[in-house]
Amino acid sequence: MLSARPSDTQTATHDWVYRALRSRIMHGEMAPGQALTLRGIGKEFGVSMTPAREAVRRLAAEGALFLSNSGRVSTPELTNDRIEELAALRALLEVELASRALPRAHIALIDRLQTINMTVAEMVTKRDAVGYIRSNLEFHRTLYLRAQAPAMLAIAETVWLQLGPTMRALYGRLRRTEPPHYHKLIIAALKAGDEPGLRLAVRSDVTQGLRLLVS
Repeated sequence: MLSARPSDTQTATHDWVYRALRSRIMHGEMAPGQALTLRGIGKEFGVSMTPAREAVRRLAAEGALFLSNSGRVSTPELTNDRIEELAALRALLEVELASRALPRAHIALIDRLQTINMTVAEMVTKRDAVGYIRSNLEFHRTLYLRAQAPAMLAIAETVWLQLGPTMRALYGRLRRTEPPHYHKLIIAALKAGDEPGLRLAVRSDVTQGLRLLVS
């Protein structure tokens, strides 16, 4: 059996650290402006500084982390203008993805979305912010995968990544007591094959909450 070359092992380690941090940021496990250190990342994951540094650089390139001139690493604190910009991007990208998914929205997909929405409701009841964000994004990703537009979905996920810590702050402000109303409208539009209704429901779902932060 061939052993992995050191470079291969280092790449795999860097990718593992990157994906773990990426998931935490996207799902709101880190607050806006939360500081990180390469030493702390290395200690937590049991890796050297090199894979920790590479993971941070990759996340910074995606806008998920902010690197100051002094070398300080933190999650971004988004300005009102930046939140507005990312909300507008969500409206453009996700409405188009949903529209492209509609012709492929079979019964099994609709059933799956309803099941995920039950999990969203459960997370609301438990007041589990991270669980809520995770299941909410799963709802959207499951629908958008049917669009068969991987480049567009990858861009949408980068927007989610940049918004992750802010979404956690938004959840605390909304104090939700029930799952998003627009999820039901999205499912109803999919069942009816109603493209205008689907586009409106998705646009409302992905922008209304964010705009509360800048009102």
